[in-house]
Amino acid sequence: MPCYRCGTRQVDPDRGESPWRRGVRGDRQVLICPDCQVAFDWTSDLDRCAVCGSVRLVRRLGEAECRDCGAVGQPLLASDGPPEVVIGASADLAAEVESALARVLGPSRQRPPYAMS
Repeated sequence: MPCYRCGTRQVDPDRGESPWRRGVRGDRQVLICPDCQVAFDWTSDLDRCAVCGSVRLVRRLGEAECRDCGAVGQPLLASDGPPEVVIGASADLAAEVESALARVLGPSRQRPPYAMS
């Protein structure tokens, strides 16, 4: 999942806590990259807990849960619509995935899918 503001894709993190943040915007879970956290007031774009006003929400199983107070339910929406989509951010996704698979698995070999040895 890319950063909802700039489209940067998250890479495999180093050990320890990830510098990326997650939140809920337009009732959908989003990620915020470290650069956008510094450059923008990213918390103003996020939905808030209806109970305590926190932006530390996670979205799962059709509900938003506040990580601060534990309230589960529908958040107060910060925006009128769904999260912004960065144009062209996923245009090279197939090539990116193919390259990552080639690095991990090696070059693909032509063989029948159910070949018997």
